[in-house]
Amino acid sequence: MSDPNPTSRRRFLKGAAASLALAPLASGQNVLADSAPKGRFEFCTFTKPLQHLSYPEMARTIAALGFDGIEGPVRPKGHVLPERVEEDLPKMVDALKEAGLNLTLMTSAINEVSEEQFTEKVLKTAASLGVKRFRMGYFKYDLSKPIRAQLDEFRPKLKDLVAMTSELGIKPLYQNHSGKDYFGGPIWDLAEVLEDFSPEQIGVAFDIGHATVEGAKAWPLNFAAIRPFIDTVYIKEPSWKDNQLGWGPVGEGVVDKGFFKLLKESDFKGPVSLHVEYLAHDDPAATPALLKALEKDFATLKSLLA
Repeated sequence: MSDPNPTSRRRFLKGAAASLALAPLASGQNVLADSAPKGRFEFCTFTKPLQHLSYPEMARTIAALGFDGIEGPVRPKGHVLPERVEEDLPKMVDALKEAGLNLTLMTSAINEVSEEQFTEKVLKTAASLGVKRFRMGYFKYDLSKPIRAQLDEFRPKLKDLVAMTSELGIKPLYQNHSGKDYFGGPIWDLAEVLEDFSPEQIGVAFDIGHATVEGAKAWPLNFAAIRPFIDTVYIKEPSWKDNQLGWGPVGEGVVDKGFFKLLKESDFKGPVSLHVEYLAHDDPAATPALLKALEKDFATLKSLLA
């Protein structure tokens, strides 16, 4: 049976999510983070699942969970659209500041300097608002062609992008992502291309979940290979069932707990971004369950890094 009043239902769902976020505030609990991170790691979370909320609602929700900031999507179909970045990104940043949060990391679809990607417009706006880093869009291999030769196709695009970002004062990060055709998935290729740059110019968002999928027991080798460039760490938890890849709660999958020990013993002091990959992203009705899972995963993550 169809909903006779879908507009009212959407309004109710958004209101319920906002009420859940504000509940700790109403009780007088001091949950807002300072503008600077409190500890060694700056904890943030990818807010793609909360794009249906307004910027203030999203910011209050994340602050209530105790994060220091967010990883915010500024890309096609993102919380901020590239063509509207000059109008909307300042609104997002203001909402975050009001809640005591940082835009720790901006997620983009940018992997080259081009008008189609609104590269200059997006990065110039972000840099002017104090955003220090952004996740790049991916490069993909053509599997019908020799693989190593394609590295020379990626290099000039990175060179042009780094020239622009160095001037603007914002740092591009490339995430290692599992999959049959992702540049950076096996790590060696990314490490080879990054030899052309310094860690101050460009960095890596090291994803232990995807590194585990691609490298299994070889993740320590891959971590060491790319370590000088690791700027941010991504936390997500893969698992396998009947030879099918899935994602689940932190600490309950196949990520080696030794990774967290290694991270603590290393000199890494950058952002740690928590991703919830295993619940619906597009259904506002799933927001309460998603926030509960995010709260649980965050508690587990902090205990693993304590």
